[in-house]
Order: sequence, then C-alpha cells, then structure tokens
Amino acid sequence: MNQLQTTLHESRSNLLRRRWFLKECSVGLGTLAAMELLSGDLSADGQPGPLVPKEPHFPPKIKRVVYMFQAGAPSQLELYDPKPELAKRNGQLPPPDLLKGYRAAFINPNSALLGGKFSFAPKGQCGMELSEVLPQIGSIADDIVLIRSMQTDAVNHAPAQIMMNTGSQQFGRPSLGSWTLYGLGSESKDLPGFVVLTSAKGTSGGASNYGSGFLPTTYAGIPFRSTGDPVLYLSNPKGVDTQAQLETIDAISNLNRLSLDQVGDPEISSRIQSYELASKLQTSAPELMDLSSESKETLDLYGVKDPKEASFARNCLLARRLLQRGVRFVQLFHEVWDQHGDLTNGVKNNAGATDRPSAALVQDLKRLGMLEDTLVIWGGEFGRTPMVQGGNDGRDHHNRAYSIWMAGGGLKKGLVHGKTDDFGFNAIENPVHVHDLNATILHLLGFDHTRLTFRFQGRDYRLTDVHGNLVQPILA
Repeated sequence: MNQLQTTLHESRSNLLRRRWFLKECSVGLGTLAAMELLSGDLSADGQPGPLVPKEPHFPPKIKRVVYMFQAGAPSQLELYDPKPELAKRNGQLPPPDLLKGYRAAFINPNSALLGGKFSFAPKGQCGMELSEVLPQIGSIADDIVLIRSMQTDAVNHAPAQIMMNTGSQQFGRPSLGSWTLYGLGSESKDLPGFVVLTSAKGTSGGASNYGSGFLPTTYAGIPFRSTGDPVLYLSNPKGVDTQAQLETIDAISNLNRLSLDQVGDPEISSRIQSYELASKLQTSAPELMDLSSESKETLDLYGVKDPKEASFARNCLLARRLLQRGVRFVQLFHEVWDQHGDLTNGVKNNAGATDRPSAALVQDLKRLGMLEDTLVIWGGEFGRTPMVQGGNDGRDHHNRAYSIWMAGGGLKKGLVHGKTDDFGFNAIENPVHVHDLNATILHLLGFDHTRLTFRFQGRDYRLTDVHGNLVQPILA
C-alpha cells in the first residue's frame, strides 16, 4: 500500500470511528452542535469555531463597538463646525481660489455661500462648540472626541457609504464589523456577533455596508427587524412544534456534515452554524427585543415614547442591550440627512430625533461601567458644501471636510481634532482620511491594521488596503 492509499485509509477509518461513536453513544450530531458548536468553541469539523473569542495582536483598549451611522450626510456646518466668516459672507460668491479644480455633484460651484442656520455655544468644561440643535450631545462634550477634518474619496451616497464601512468604493469588500468579528470572534452564545439595526429608510449602499465580502459569511452583519420577528421566519410555522423543529435541524445538520466531510467547503460550516444559531435566536431574540423590563427612567433617558414603536431611540436602547449580551459589533443605520433642500427644517427635525438617544447611549454605557471598553462612533459618509443648493436652503455633497465624533476606551475626552478653513471647505489641520479612521479603530481593538489580513484570489487584503495611519493625537 503506497503512502497516498495509507493516508486515505487512515482518514476513512478515523471518519468511521467518529461516526460510530456518535451513533452508538446516542449523541446526535445536532445535539453536539447545541452543546459545543454554539458555545463558539468548535466548528462543524471539530476545529476551533470561527466565532470563538480570539486574542488580538496586542492588548486592546476596547472589546466592542457600536456605530451610529447617520446615512445621507449630516451637515457639519449646522451641527459641529461653526463658521462665523461663512455667516458674514452669506449670499456672496466664494473666493475664486477656493474653487480651483473643484467639481460638485449637483450644483454649480459658483453658487453663493450659505451661512450656518443655527447658533453654536461652548459645551462642557472642555468648551467644545456645538450647535443649539444638539443640547444632549452637548451634555456629553467632555466624554467625546470630535473630528472636524474627516475626508473621503467618494462624492455620492452609495459608494461613499460603502467606502466608509469597507474602506473601498467597490462592492464585495468586508465591512468594518466583519473584520472585527473575523479578528476577535464573539462573546455572545446565543446572538450573532454582528447585529444591524435600521431606522428611517434603508441605506443607499444596502447590505454591502455590513456584508462579509470575501470573508466567510459567518462574519456578516445580521439585520434585526423593528417589527414582527427580529429575523425573518424565526417563528415556527403552524403545525411545527419545538421538538419537530429540533429534529429537522438535527437532520439538516447530519446532511450538511456529510457534505462537509466530503468536500471540506468552509461555507458548509457557516451554514450549519446559521441553522443552529437560528434555533437559539428563537428564544434570545424575542427576549432582547422586549423592552418591558426597562425602567421608565431608562426609556425617558433615550426618549423612547412607545417601547414597541420602531425608532432611532429604540434602536439605541436595543444596541446597549445587545452589547450587554456579548455582541461584538452593533451598527445602527439612520438615513435621513440628505438635505439638498429644506435644510433648516430637515436638520432641526433629524437632530431632534437623534440627539437625545445618541447621548443617552454614551451616558448609559458610562453608568454601567461599559464605556471604558466600548467604542461609540457617530457620523455619516461625507458632509455638505458651504455653497447653497436648492434655492436658498440646501447643501450639496462634500467629501473634502466633514465631522464625526467618537467616545469610549482608549480615546482622549473633550477633544476637538482637526480644523477646516473659514468656509468649512477644506481640512487645513490634521486631516483624517477614512483609512486613517479605520486604522485607528482597529488599533483600539488591539490590531495592527497592516497585519489583520485575509488571503483572497492570490492577494492578502486588509480593511485599509495599502493606506492608513493611526490618528495618534486622539489616543489616550
């Protein structure tokens, strides 16, 4: 018998012995999955599971992330970046040098300047200047770092959202949440490691904003719905009781494991885990979504008027509950900020819906002692122009300078980083590109962004591609 035949014989013998043990000892494959696979310790082939908690490159500052993605592009000039000179020159044409080589998406670059619509005032002991429409975020000014010099490559919503979330304008790249799960695994036993909550309308970039790209689908974000079953088809259909459902999953697991033994496709392992996780979600998800156990004080803190009504406020509270249950990455999408017209009313209404719950999430995590090892992110895909669009009350897309804020472990507090010119047109101090932001987020999670890679089609890919520098001044 040659070496190849010997190896095949040994593999078949090991396989038969394993199957005999499972059968004769009355331990079904589905039962094993319930006890071991879903604990996150083992995958379908008996190896360490893809979601088992892992050690990063170096000691992390944070263990989890919640990303409040304000899709549609909030106007930094109405919210975070006061410009007195812009207000003084309202209605005038921009200086010619300012627009040299500039191309806008929808407006004539020679449109008149538009001053900010709201007043700003210093907030907190740090004196951070914030808009009058953000009183609650103003109350946590001493806990956040505000970046006023963000930059991105894209100028339209879908590619800019995808770039902000995946580091590329191209479809098919893994999202930040997926890279996080790939690198760290999950601490949750009965919930997905990466959960997505959506309010208002769906995002322009769609599922690419939270997909796993070329990573195994185990690492993709799982959308939870606001009404009905949190996940489609989570409830058993009529005529199917719990025992029948478990037997069905056991049978499917058997078949999938036979296929896994034969072809070794890791996607089969992901499929097995999906079925088993769905079974656990039937208990954990309804409990998660039921806010009846939350006190009136907590509901009022977030501004939740009706615990059963879908809203950004409810999603912020759900995000805290998910983080408490070991979910590694929670992303909230709220696409309402595309104010090409009716800017004043639009920003005021949107701020009214998001200001209180955004601040409440930070306050609640801090109260629970979780903020010190959690990263909270608030921001959109780009900003808005200092020039007017849509008559006299609108702004176009702007990727040269916009604002986001973060709070949590490993970050300085009460800090404003970066500066824009007198019109809010260009970042003139400490510009922060999307790649720099992502490199810094991965650093807080304990990763060297150049070393967190996945080999695909003959090349090692990473979230930051071949770019990205740490934003050192914001690190504690």
